[in-house]
Amino acid sequence: MSTVDQTRPPVLVDSEGRSVPLVSVVIPCLNEAANIEECVTAAREALHRMQVPGEVIVADNDSEDDSALLAERAGARVVVEQRRGYGSAYLAGFAASRGRYIVMADADLTYDFKDIPRFVEALQQGAEMVIGDRMDNIQPGAMPWLHRYVGNPILTGLLNLFFRTGVNDAHCGMRALRRDVLERLDLRTTGMEFASEMVIRAAKEQLRIAEFPIEYRPRGGESKLSSFRDGWRHLRFLLVHSPNHLFIVPGALLAGVGTLIVVFVGAGLDFFGRAWGLHALIGGALLMIVGTQVLALGLCAHAYGTYFMGERDPWFDRMRARFRLEHGLLLGGLFTLVGLVMGAVIVATWIAHGLGSLADERLAVVAASLIIVGIQIFFSSFLLSILGLRRR
Repeated sequence: MSTVDQTRPPVLVDSEGRSVPLVSVVIPCLNEAANIEECVTAAREALHRMQVPGEVIVADNDSEDDSALLAERAGARVVVEQRRGYGSAYLAGFAASRGRYIVMADADLTYDFKDIPRFVEALQQGAEMVIGDRMDNIQPGAMPWLHRYVGNPILTGLLNLFFRTGVNDAHCGMRALRRDVLERLDLRTTGMEFASEMVIRAAKEQLRIAEFPIEYRPRGGESKLSSFRDGWRHLRFLLVHSPNHLFIVPGALLAGVGTLIVVFVGAGLDFFGRAWGLHALIGGALLMIVGTQVLALGLCAHAYGTYFMGERDPWFDRMRARFRLEHGLLLGGLFTLVGLVMGAVIVATWIAHGLGSLADERLAVVAASLIIVGIQIFFSSFLLSILGLRRR
């Protein structure tokens, strides 16, 4: 029997006289019968040493072993979430927790529950989210080299590049947050990408994030992590939440390079020390058309995020404040008109030469490209306007 049962910490009460904890330790669990009792006991002992009212919640992810029963016997409050997934378990645990501060930790013995007071102290000092940094304190055998030197650095680096979080270890499983920020975070993902979602949403909401080194130990039992599947889910989540890097930047590069090729080759100019022919012009036209389409998709993704998901992006906000539907229609109409005029010139020349063979291949490619780009801009402008109907 743990000493936590012998001395009770002081009790907080709400406005209706009901006791409420200060700290909720939430532990997701899937078939962790070998570890869960030790984790729950360690968490309760940490709360007892802090002398604060607390609770330990085990979010059992429909385990097939005795994890839930063992956790309850160890003193945890168990909630069962039948929908499998790391995020699903945490969302259920958050919903069941009552503490002002929520501390998260895995049920595999990789984290030291004695660090709980450090996380709570950081929250009490003003942080709204606290994340552990494992990378300089990894015990031998605790983390595969692929995760330590490839996966985690790359995914954390991309997350910092896209969202400027400044976090060293974005996928550490031991972290803490204030209950009052949960509504602002609006967490939704159900899988391992839940860890990335928390950091991304915290950055977008401009939460005060604290980070300090913690120890990472070899896990007990069998790992549930799938390196490539879960790594892809994290990467996919980063990309779909960053339209600038997924759409705008690649689209602008494709359209810019394609336009330069069309201008130089269409005008018969030499570059890189040689003359380029029809095939280069066709390639440039394709780049220009595809780039324009990707840019349009990026703008629509921004609009959807802004109007339907509450996202905020200063760049997009400035653009939609300056440009209206009519600007897009005029630009698309101008491109289409220029292309049609060039096409008319080709047809007139063809008629003047007795309806013989067409010899203006370069001009035809440029004209067709301008018409296609103009149509893309024209109808994409209408789609952006339709999405904007959601604006309040």
